[in-house]
Amino acid sequence: MALALDATTVAAIAGMGLATYGTRIAGYWLMQGRPIRGRAKAALDAVPPAILTAVIAPAVFLQGWPEMVAGALTLGAALLRLPLLVSIGVGVAAVAALRLVA
Repeated sequence: MALALDATTVAAIAGMGLATYGTRIAGYWLMQGRPIRGRAKAALDAVPPAILTAVIAPAVFLQGWPEMVAGALTLGAALLRLPLLVSIGVGVAAVAALRLVA
């Protein structure tokens, strides 16, 4: 089975890649040599979990009860400060098992 990509899809992927790369480079360039402390550091440290939550939350809440339960178990594992791979493993195993039951 062949995979077909149209020009619009390729352009969208390339544009998103350029935008991501551009913002990263601009951030490094603008902050070069400046120490990041206090509230700015706290705000920047909060960005990755916020983005991850924004990406995962729709899948957790819009799919069904197995995904919601697995999301809660994964959150519990993360709150217990388990290693990231263990937390991910808990979520994957839970959703797989719960989908078999559902």
